[in-house]
Formats: sequence, C-alpha cells, structure tokens
Amino acid sequence: MAAALAERSCLELSGAARGPPRRVREVAFSPPGIAPAPAGRYGDSAGGFCYQESSQLAAVTRNRFIHWTTSGDAVELVEESLDINLLNNAVRLRIQGCPLLPGGVHVCEVQSHLVILLATAQTVHRLLLPHPARMYRSELITESQMQSVFTDIGKINFRDPSNYYVIPSMPGLASNSVASAAWLSSEGEALFALPSASGGIFVLKLPPHDAPGTVSIVELKQSSVVQRFLTGWMPTAIRGDCGPSDLPISLSVHCLDHDAFLFALCQDHKLRMWSYKDQMCLMVADLLEFMPVSRDLRLAAGTGHRLRLAFSQSLGLYLGVYMHAPKRGQFCVFQLVSTESNRYSLDHISSLFSSQETLVDFALTSAEIWALWHNEENQTVVKYINFEQNVAGQWNQVFVQPLPEEEVTVRHDQDPRETYLEYLFMPGRFTNAAIQKALQIFSQGTERHLDLTWDELKKEVTLAVESEFHSSVTEYECSPEEFWQLQVEFWSKFYACCLQYQEALSRPLALHLNPYTNMVCLLKKGSLSFLVPCSMVDHLYLLSNEHLLTEDDAAIFDDLEMSRDVVCLVQCLRLIGESISMEMAFIMEMACSRLQPPEKAAEQILEDLIANDTENVMEDIHSKLQEIRNPIHAIGVLIREMDYETDTDMERAQPLNMRMNLTQLYGSGTAVNVVCWGVCKIATIRFLICRDLLILQQLLLRLGDPMVMGGGQLFQSQQDLLHRTSPLLLSYYLIRWASQCLASDVPVDTLESNLQHLSVLELADTTAMTPHKLVSSPQTIVELFFQEVARKHIISRLFSQPNTSLAETSLNWPHLITAIVADFLPLLWPSNPGFLFPECLMGSCQYTQLQEYIRLLQPWCHVNMGSCCFMMGRCYLVMGEGHKALDCFCQAASEVGREEFLDRLIQAEEGEMVSTPRLQYYNKVLRLLDMVGLPELVIQLATLAIMEAADDWRSQATLRTCIFKHHLDLGHNSEAYVALTQNPDPSRQLDCLRQLVVVLCERSQLQDLVEFPYVNLHNEVVGIIESHARAVDLMTHNYYELLYAFHIYRHNYRKAGTVMFEYGMRLGREVRTLRGLQKQGNCFLAAINCLRLIRPEYAWIVQPASGAVYERPGASPKRSHDGECTAIPTTRQIEILELEDLERECVLAQIRLTLVQHDLSTAAVAGASNCSWEGKRRKQRLGTG
Repeated sequence: MAAALAERSCLELSGAARGPPRRVREVAFSPPGIAPAPAGRYGDSAGGFCYQESSQLAAVTRNRFIHWTTSGDAVELVEESLDINLLNNAVRLRIQGCPLLPGGVHVCEVQSHLVILLATAQTVHRLLLPHPARMYRSELITESQMQSVFTDIGKINFRDPSNYYVIPSMPGLASNSVASAAWLSSEGEALFALPSASGGIFVLKLPPHDAPGTVSIVELKQSSVVQRFLTGWMPTAIRGDCGPSDLPISLSVHCLDHDAFLFALCQDHKLRMWSYKDQMCLMVADLLEFMPVSRDLRLAAGTGHRLRLAFSQSLGLYLGVYMHAPKRGQFCVFQLVSTESNRYSLDHISSLFSSQETLVDFALTSAEIWALWHNEENQTVVKYINFEQNVAGQWNQVFVQPLPEEEVTVRHDQDPRETYLEYLFMPGRFTNAAIQKALQIFSQGTERHLDLTWDELKKEVTLAVESEFHSSVTEYECSPEEFWQLQVEFWSKFYACCLQYQEALSRPLALHLNPYTNMVCLLKKGSLSFLVPCSMVDHLYLLSNEHLLTEDDAAIFDDLEMSRDVVCLVQCLRLIGESISMEMAFIMEMACSRLQPPEKAAEQILEDLIANDTENVMEDIHSKLQEIRNPIHAIGVLIREMDYETDTDMERAQPLNMRMNLTQLYGSGTAVNVVCWGVCKIATIRFLICRDLLILQQLLLRLGDPMVMGGGQLFQSQQDLLHRTSPLLLSYYLIRWASQCLASDVPVDTLESNLQHLSVLELADTTAMTPHKLVSSPQTIVELFFQEVARKHIISRLFSQPNTSLAETSLNWPHLITAIVADFLPLLWPSNPGFLFPECLMGSCQYTQLQEYIRLLQPWCHVNMGSCCFMMGRCYLVMGEGHKALDCFCQAASEVGREEFLDRLIQAEEGEMVSTPRLQYYNKVLRLLDMVGLPELVIQLATLAIMEAADDWRSQATLRTCIFKHHLDLGHNSEAYVALTQNPDPSRQLDCLRQLVVVLCERSQLQDLVEFPYVNLHNEVVGIIESHARAVDLMTHNYYELLYAFHIYRHNYRKAGTVMFEYGMRLGREVRTLRGLQKQGNCFLAAINCLRLIRPEYAWIVQPASGAVYERPGASPKRSHDGECTAIPTTRQIEILELEDLERECVLAQIRLTLVQHDLSTAAVAGASNCSWEGKRRKQRLGTG
C-alpha cells in the first residue's frame, strides 16, 4: 500500500500514566494593591511551547516541550520529555485575584533563559528560568531521569517590581476581548499587546531583566494606514477608526531582528497589521471578501474569529484565519507578500469550509491546518487538511479516544464487583485522577485519597463501594438474585461517578503543534494525548461511509482495479462489523480465550447474523461482493498487509554503539505509553478486521457462487485463506491481551533468586534477561518489554545507517512513531523466530503473565514451541511444580538445534568440552534443577540424558556421577552404588567410591557399606578404608572396626585378624589411657579369634617391622631435620606373627590393663612398650628396590 503518510487519518493516543497524579508544586503570589476580580470571568484554556532545537538529535532539548492549562487565577505548567523522565516538572502558579486571560501564557526562548510571560485581567508578569542547555550538556545525559526547567521556580522573587506590572486604568483592558500577544525584543524587553478598552491595541513594555529602566505603554492609533482592498488591491490613505469595531478579537505577533509585526483580527472582520517599531498600521484587509457573506454577517461583530501564524524559512510567513458564522465556519490561508516602500499585501492561498459549529482551537503550519471542534452532541472532533495538495477540500479524520461505555454489562454468571473492577482498571480506560475524584465524592468527603498507587486505589474503591453497599442493606436475609441486583446498583452508581469525571478531565482545550518535529498533541483538562498517523488498513476500516466512498483509490495501490476491490471488501467488513451485537462479539472473544477454533466461532456468528437479519444486511453484502472483481485476491492482499511475520530474526540488531544520548531516545514513561498504546489500538482494530474477515469468508464458503468467487476459484484457495486469517486473528488477540495485561511488582529476593537461575543458564547478561524492579506506575507487560528491551533494538535499527550524521539528523514525529510501531510489532509477533518478548517476561519474573501468554499461544503457533516449553518449565519451577517443569524441559529437548533461543542456551563456554546440542541442553537444565534443589528430578533427567549419550563415555561418566551424587544425598544407597558401578570413567568411579565410604560412615550406615558386592572394586574399597583408618583419630572414628567387619562378612579371617592386630598396636602406641588399653585388649582377642578360625598352617599374619611408617596415598614425602627428602629404603623386614605371638601380646595387654587399673599414672609407661617379641618367628628378606 501507499507508503506516504500524507492525506491519511490519524489516531489519538493517550500519554497518561496509570500512577498517582504527578506531584504539582504550588506557588502563590498576591500582587499588592489589587482588588480581586470575579473568579469565573474566563473559561479554562491551554497551550504549549516547543524548544527550537527539539528536533535536533544531539540537543539537550530534544523531544522536550512545555504545556499548560489555565483555570481562574491559576496556571499549571508541565514540562514533558519523550526521552527522559523529568523531575519536578509540574508547577501550579496562582496569581491571587487575577484571572489569567485565555491564551495569556506565552513562553519565549533565548540563549541563556526560558522566559514565561503571563497576562492576567489586571497584571502582566515575567518569569525567568535557566535554559536546559545551561543546566546540562547533552553528551553527559545518560540517566533515565533529569531535572526539569521548573525545578528552581520556587526561588523566583515574584514581587520583584521589574518583573510584573499592574495594567493601568487608562487605556485599560477591554472587557469583551480576551486577545493577547507577548514577545521579547532583541534587547531583552518583554512586550505585551492587549486590546484597549477604547478600541485598538496598547503595548506594555517591561525593561530588560538585567538593566534598569521604566515601564512604558504605547497605544497603536496611527492616523495614516495603508489599506489594501482585495478588489484591485488599491492603496488608499484613510484615518484609523478607533471605535469598538476595530477591537482585536485575536492577536498574533511575528518577530523580526529589530521589529515586530503585530496582526490583529478585529470585530469588524478586518485583519490589521502593525509595525511596533514604527507604530504604524501597515495593512488592513477585509476578510469578508473571501467568504460568501450576508448583510447580517457584515453587521454582526466577529466575536468567534481566530488568527494563527506559521513561519517557514523557505516559504515565509503564513496567516491562517478562521471566520466564524452561524452554523458554519471558514478557514482562509494567506501568505504575507512584501513590496517596495515597506508595503505589504496578502496572497490568498486557500479557503476551506467546515460545518462544525463550535471551534475550540486550530493550529497552522506552512502546509496544514489542524482543527478542534465540539459538535452538537458536545463530542470532540479533530480533523486536519493539507491545504496545498488537497484541492477537493476533503478533511482527514482523527479518530479520537472515545469515552468509556456509559453502562457496563454484567451477565448473571459474573460477579458484579469483579466485572466493574476489571472494567474500571483496564489500562487506557480511566485515569487515576478521575477514579480518585469519583472516590472522593462517593465517600462523601470523609477521607482524602491522594497519591494512591493503582493497586491501592483498587483496594480503596472496593472498600468504599462495599461499605456503602453493606450500610444500605437493612435486611438480614435476601435472595441471591436480590443481592446480585443490589451489588450491580451500587457499582453502577460509582461507575457513573467515574464516567462523569473522566469526561470532564478528557475535555480538549487546545491543540499543540510542534513545527520542528511535526508532532501534534491534544491538550486536555487533565491529560495530554498525541495524534499519530493511521496505517492504511486501519484508515480504511475506521473511515465513515461517506469518506470511504470518496477515498482516492490511487492512494492505496498503483493497480486501480485492486484498490477498488479492497475498498469494496472493507465496505463488506464494515457492514458485518456494524451488524454484530455484543453477544455475538462475545462468542469470538470466548473462543480465543478458551482456545477454541475461531473458524467455528465465525460460523456461529454468521448463523446468528442470518437468523437476525431484519435489515437485509446479507443482501447488501452480497451485492457489494458482486462489485469485487477478484475477492480471493483482495482478501489475500488485506491479509498480507496485516501480517508481520518475517523470515529473518529481527531481534539480533547491532548494539547501540552511538553517542550516549541516543540511548535515551523515546525512553521516557510518556513515550513508552504512547508507543504501546498505539500497538494496543492497532491490535484492537486488526482483531475486529480479522473477525469480520473470517465471518465474510464463511459467508463466501456458504454462498459458493462462482460469479462471486471470481469465476472458478478453487475451494482449496478459500480454505487456505481461512486458515491464514485464523492465526492472524489469534496473533492480534494475543498482542491486545499483552497490551492490557499489567506487570507484577517483584520483591527483591525474587529478583535475586531469578538472577542466580539466569546465571546458571548463562543468560543473565543478555539484553532481554536484565532483571529489574518496577518502581514507577504500573506498566503493562508490553510497556515493560518496550522500555527494557525492544526500544534499544528498534532505535539501533533506525539509526544504524553508516552514512547518517547524528548532528544533521532531524526528528520527524509522524515518520518516527510510525517506524517504531512498525518495527515493534514484529518483535511481538508470535510466529516470528525472535523470542525476545517471552525472554523479557522471564527475566523480569513475570511468571503468571508468561504462563498465560504461552497458554494462549501453544495450541495454534508452531514456531518456538521448544522455547515455549522451556519457559513454561521455568514458570512451573518457580511455582513449586517440579514434575510439571521436568515434563516441559523434556518436551523442549526435541527442538534443541532448531530454535534460536535454545541454541543460545547451549552455547559452550571457552574450554568447556563440547558434546551434542541436546546433551549440552540437558546439562544446563540439570544445573538449574540442582540449584533449585530438586535431586529427584535431576536423577530423572540425567537418566534420560544417558540414553542420548550412548556413544559419549565422557558425558556418560558426568551423568552417572551426577546420578550417584544425588542418590547418595537422598539416602538411596543401593541406587548410588549401582550408579557408581556403571560409571565408565575409572577416576570418577574411584572418586564416587571414596565419597560413598565417607558419607555412609558419617551416617553410620555401615551395614550397607559392608554388604555391597564391590565387583572389581574390592581392593579399591579396602585401600580407601585403610587410608582413612590410618589418617584419622583412633578414638573418634571406627574405620578399623568397619574394615574388620568388611573382611569378616567376606570370610577373609586372616585380613580381619591383621586389621584388628594393627588397630591394637596403634592403640598401644597412640592412645595411652585406660580406655585405650581396654580397646587394645579387645582388638587382640578379636585378632586371635580370627586366626583360630583358620587352619593352623595358615594361622599367621604379616606385621611391618618396628618403627615402619604406613604409606598412605597422597601422603606428603618425609623430610629430614634440614628439610631434605629422606631416601626411601630399598628393602624392609617383614615379620610374620603366628597365633602364639598374638596370644602372648594379648596376655601382655591384659597385664598392662591390670596394672593401670591399680595405678592410673602407669598408663603412659604401660602403653609405651615395644610390641616386638623374641619368640618363635620366621624372618624373610624381601627386596623392594
């Protein structure tokens, strides 16, 4: 479709946040000697100011502007930024007793200051504020917050006589005109042009703020003027008329280097142009010459006329005039033309007519007029027109934000409280301020509800309505139906109150147009909204019927026939959409929510439409279908225009390697709200288009008319289109849901736990996984995603052209907002390969929202299925449903190697052994389950992973070790032993065996340890237990006894005897106490018993020679007194002890014990005797070297 943004309708997008109303600082000033004027003298008004460098990418004032509203004697000034959240950005200035003139606020920008000029009914004021460029340097702005220009407004001395002046009674301010203009001269003087009570204009001049001087007043009453009649443009000198007829109704000023042109649109329908420097009227033009005029109009005072100026460096000065007449109005656009001898004339550019009755405001550029009306029903109407290109005078519509429904439908199966709360607190429907004001009235002023958060406000509303309800119910018993009805009654009462305040706060007061960025805003009493271009599909669907019929087909496609087909198709969709009742619409909503096929719902709606077709809508649709040359092709084109599916992965844009200040572009809360609300509006509109398109396709299938189907279109083509439309509808349903789903505030401990999990998965440093805590107003999950992740990717894409100079780049709001939304939708599109949105939800701990997102997605979207399963597993894991999590992780394994997110998950670290992708995936999940503390699930998954690692013995060893460890931790000793024996890596097997021995000993589960078969591991077990026995304290550990039991269990009595004899010998040397001697005797008895169980010829044991050191694996080398390692002897003497030797040793031990029992002091002596005997022994010399 046509890419041009010109001549297309616009959407209104609210920039209001859902948090508490902004904190507005109050500053009051009471001018001395002033009698208070009547409070309600003037109506509320609004206006705006934009910085000259607001479109420059490298400027401090980029995307910053000021807007204000006046009410009575107060003006509320707010500075907004689309890039950075400004602190202290709102101030309410009250000039007590002096109501501000509507349009009496003027802001001027000079190099070092921002100057605010205020005109009230009795005074004029000048406020000087430091310019933002003096407060900050643009390259230093990297934070998301900075101070506003209003931060230090409280320091201003409002009583300084040089900065305010009381309007004198002569000439005095005209009572029946509210016109005003104000400007700064090149010398720094502040000038105010006001209507004089005697007619004409007087200009009040304040001296420069930094130079002494006096206030001067000049009346513009030049006796000689140059009047140019539009017929023939004949200059004629006439005397200036000072009567009320020349009372200015609207004033505007155009500043030159050393002069100012003052334009006055007067009651007599004439436009006068004055030079302030020369105090001369340079031109008078009768504007009635440009409109069809009656005698009554010429005689009536032109009180409703408006004047606006627009200046372009290339085109010069444009004047826009609105001429008000009963029941109609007319805009005239002129260009100021200068001739020789300081003479000026108006070149008529365009005349545009409007039927709206009440013009609220209009804005002018060098090419367009934007106008704001209230129609007969008091509804807001905004339109714009390009007066240079649009010769037909066709205004473009702006689809303004409608007020919420007047009534909320509550079905009998719904809880009234839940239904009303959901409707009231749906993002984008009611502002926080409107609900708070309604709550104040509903509570009858008993409490002050200020600065409540969204959740607090919800609780307060519930309490207030429920309290009112219960206090009014006097019956102790009532039927459920009566109870339900009473609930509905009280909730609807509160809802009506909210609606009333929402309507009051949503009332537009003015348009604000930024000529540098082409941004247009709607200034309302309680909020601010932005007007953005509408896409062509939405434009066609939203246009009223009369506009759709006059739509220029050439603006849609180069192929005129196809353009007409698409327009006719959209007309059919409109007919269907207008016929669908609330109950029918609910059928489709429920089908999407309950994961039922939309095609079936469309078929049911079609049947209901046919059954209830009292106005022959089906006939109208059928006749309109006859006009479509190729319906199948037209439907296909419409589907393609709405489909954001891309083959490429958009999300991996290059990092933002530009100037630091570019990273903040469109990063403020206001910009985030606007962009995401735009996405929500598009998704809402496209959902309706797809719904109506599905119904129309079902109708085409039902008709089966070859004439309608374009002469032989195949049934299969219709089915294919139907199955393409259905995922499209579900995609927009999902995006709309996400745009309205609020993110949860996350506790700090949850964030820290999540960060640990992400670090295990090695995802913590990715852009989408940066955990953060919500600290501002409640965001939707789409706003959260845009602010934290998507915005940086989009800005990087938009400004990544290598030849783009940032200093020369000028920001254009309509183009940029369109490009940002167009780039944002593919990042949210469910069937695209990018997976940033769910990643962001996971990184931000939005688990409930992520589960619902995947639930709505899984049945129909077949892209990123494995990644979705993994995400669902993470959600289950956090919520304590481990077995469900394991099922999800296992399902995701089948997609490893096919999806980008899972591929990033398994990227190997440097030096890490690379195995198959699926094994790497299992390894990551095992680490995650291990960290969470779910050993049973670790065992299950590792067992599954072993089948994948059939040919990889290293991975098998790792997995078997993992299984062993967790079985052992769980006390599954037999399973741990089995896992140990199956480990293919001998070194790991030995490590596991060592761990098994230590752990079972610590747990005193010695029977298991002894009874395990230890096939092919017998010597290793003995060696491990021996090394522990010889390395630890004899009286606190029982490794010798364990080893004794181990050998006895296997009927190896000689080794059992050897162990106990060694135990006894060490007790004699190392434990010289009564208890040690008692144990020594028992050990020798046990050793003797073992040898007696063996045949006599084998009843002997080996004992190392006296003084020998037991060599333990891993023991440090022995060193001499000078630090040198001692040489290991090449031979050692082996002593063979027989049964008789052991019996003698036992007798000796008993004698020692008897001695010690009589005298404890002999224990040390007794225990020190040598255990060698000169009895019968056999000696052998064994060479070991």
